[in-house]
Order: sequence, then C-alpha cells, then structure tokens
Amino acid sequence: MKKTNIFYWVFTGLFAFLMLGSAIPDIMSHPVAIQGMHVELGYPKFFVPFIGVAKLLGVIAILVPGFPRIKEWAYAGLFFDLIGATYSILAIGKPDWMFMVLPLGLATASYVFYQRRKRLQQDRIGNQQTAVLSTAF
Repeated sequence: MKKTNIFYWVFTGLFAFLMLGSAIPDIMSHPVAIQGMHVELGYPKFFVPFIGVAKLLGVIAILVPGFPRIKEWAYAGLFFDLIGATYSILAIGKPDWMFMVLPLGLATASYVFYQRRKRLQQDRIGNQQTAVLSTAF
C-alpha cells in the first residue's frame, strides 16, 4: 500500500502541476493562450478562459481527498481536454502533438494508481469488517 500511495502522489502531483500550469494562462486570457487556442487552432476567444476554469476545477477535484465520483468525472474531463488538444494540434498539422505524450502518460499513470489505491483501501476496509465480525461470534 505504501508504494502505491507514493506512486499515486508522485504521478498525480506532476499531472496536477502540468494541468494547473496550462490552466492559469487560459484563465487569465494570456496572449500566449489566445495565440495558441484562438489564432492557431481557431477556437473562439470566450472558450479560452472557460477551458482554463474547467482544468482548474479538475485539478482541485483530483487533489482533494474523498469524493470518488467527482474525481472520476474530473479525470474524464482532463483526459477529454488532453485528447482534444492532441487532436486539434494534429488537425492543423503542427508537429507539437508529440509533446502531448507526457501529460497523457502522467494522466494515465495517475488514474491507474488512483484505481489501485482505491481498491487496496476497499480491501483493507473489507478485511477489518471481516475481522470484527469474526471476533463478535
């Protein structure tokens, strides 16, 4: 359980750092974010801060303990964002899509270790309940 926790927090921390780093310029409608999303990719300007706030909320959701259903939706939303960004970059013919392997890999590792950690916690709770029931009888 200890190794799983360490891997989970390392991958989740790196993933959250990357996503937060991309959310802040979007929220502030920084010229670099406008250049990339509006000028190069063709998305409307109002979409830039919207996607930034969505990423920020997703980062908060994956870092806050508990709330497993919200965490699942947050992972899904962040994956959709990354896959959509990768496809958008590919669609305009930029070679930058290769750099999307890093955030997608971190997202995958974070989610895999989140699932392992959740399963181990559920197993531990189940074992504790079984032990309590067996001592009661």
